[in-house]
Amino acid sequence: MTEEASEGDVLLARRIISAAARHDVPALKILLKTGSANVQDATAPVASSPLHAAIAACGNAGAGKEVGDDDVDAVRTVELLLENGAIWNDLNSEDETPGCIALRLGQRRIYDMMVDAGVRAELLFSKMETLGLDESEDEDENDGDGDGDGGDDDGDESHDKRPAPKRQKLSNGERQAVEQAVEEKVLDDVSLDNRAYLKSQLRYKPGILLDESDNAVMMDWETQIMQRHAETLIPHAGLKVMNVGHGMGIVDTAIQTHKPAEHHIVEAHPQVLQRLRDQGWYDKPNVTIHEGRWQDVLPELVEKGTVQLDAIYYDTFAEDYKALREFFSEYVVQLLGPTGRFGWYNGLGADRQICYDVYTKVAEIDLRQAGFDTAWEDIAVPSGLHGSKQWEGTRRPYWTIDVYRLPVNTFTK
Repeated sequence: MTEEASEGDVLLARRIISAAARHDVPALKILLKTGSANVQDATAPVASSPLHAAIAACGNAGAGKEVGDDDVDAVRTVELLLENGAIWNDLNSEDETPGCIALRLGQRRIYDMMVDAGVRAELLFSKMETLGLDESEDEDENDGDGDGDGGDDDGDESHDKRPAPKRQKLSNGERQAVEQAVEEKVLDDVSLDNRAYLKSQLRYKPGILLDESDNAVMMDWETQIMQRHAETLIPHAGLKVMNVGHGMGIVDTAIQTHKPAEHHIVEAHPQVLQRLRDQGWYDKPNVTIHEGRWQDVLPELVEKGTVQLDAIYYDTFAEDYKALREFFSEYVVQLLGPTGRFGWYNGLGADRQICYDVYTKVAEIDLRQAGFDTAWEDIAVPSGLHGSKQWEGTRRPYWTIDVYRLPVNTFTK
């Protein structure tokens, strides 16, 4: 690219961002005919996209500037940018998505628009993946910058949009790189791939389980949440229950207090299995340990047809939302009895509120398509968790928001 062309691109980017910040819809329509909705001005004090600029210009709702029905230009500007491929979870130089800005400013209407945009994008990419389409090629065709949009995880290598573990989702290109790294045993972060995680060395420390990349697999602050999951899934004694992913054993310990008739535990990590042996789980009369990944264990159980369950709980590590969707749409529907209940650790995207809200909605939609009704219960996480010393020694916090949304799923009647 020539210096003259580069300067022209910079000027066009600035004009697009300026028009977005002014909520000048007619000017923006013209500029977007030749420019991208995802440009950023690196020379600005805060490098951000037009969508960031448009939302920031709405001002603080607490100062009487909340966007309402009469703010047609502000709403239309956001709509126009989204229609032209603006990325709902793009990051500015201060690590904020457009939705993060809307939430910080108290602009609830705009925030809801961003959540809806994220849900649409995730459902679209899921459909494209099902059809065998390459989302990166589609992005290149529709986005002048080639920037990715894939929920809290896909996209431009210059921005790490993946949610912190416990959950990961990878684009096709990232997945290929991870698979090669796993084969070469050079993967820096084992939470990016379940096979790498299962080969990794775990460390049980007081109140926390760490993988060898210093990701927190599980922490004892989750105990209240796990106990409540057990309560909502097992209303009385004598039921047949399965938990997938033992970890520190918090939820399985809670399940035992409800005196199940059958307690199935599916676990694949060799160290966790050894801990189960050491703690006597293999010797409990009502407990059956299934050694292996659920992807290998459950098809055999379905084929044998000897197990029908009253409750199923899912909390794996280093697996993405696609794995969860496969779990409930392919296996829960076959193993759960007609009046049974299904729950999972709802932690995807919990390091950023908008990502959490998007995936909560996406999950509910996919569950409905699989034949489930979902009831939600909001649980406040321990105060001061975000930024607390609990995360010292970990790679990154996997939870930074205030409320856990606990799902209870039953078959639609």
